[in-house]
Amino acid sequence: MTFQIFSSAFQLLMNNIKFNEVSVNAKANIYFDGKVVSHSVVLSDGAQKTLGLIYPGSYHFNTELAEKMEIIAGTCNVKLDGSEESNSYGENQSFHVPANSGFTIEVNEGICEYICSFID
Repeated sequence: MTFQIFSSAFQLLMNNIKFNEVSVNAKANIYFDGKVVSHSVVLSDGAQKTLGLIYPGSYHFNTELAEKMEIIAGTCNVKLDGSEESNSYGENQSFHVPANSGFTIEVNEGICEYICSFID
């Protein structure tokens, strides 16, 4: 089921990040036994995003499209496929993942909240 939200803003979590005129897929994307949960959002211009939570643990994701991951709360460590080093990210920081690649994301404590933008 998809909900259409028009004329009012869709507010993401507690950070006052808003998306106007979006479609939200009410069915959650659930990974790793519920330790990573997101919802899909399509903006009026067709851009696709997911808004999600990552609970403590280490998780590997493969990408088809390039992605921009924006951390809006919490912290994480990220190792891109093919890289030897891991980088830390926190609130208001972001990282890019190439298409047809992957990354491992690790949350050591608390909950990491993110926005993932898919880039064609």
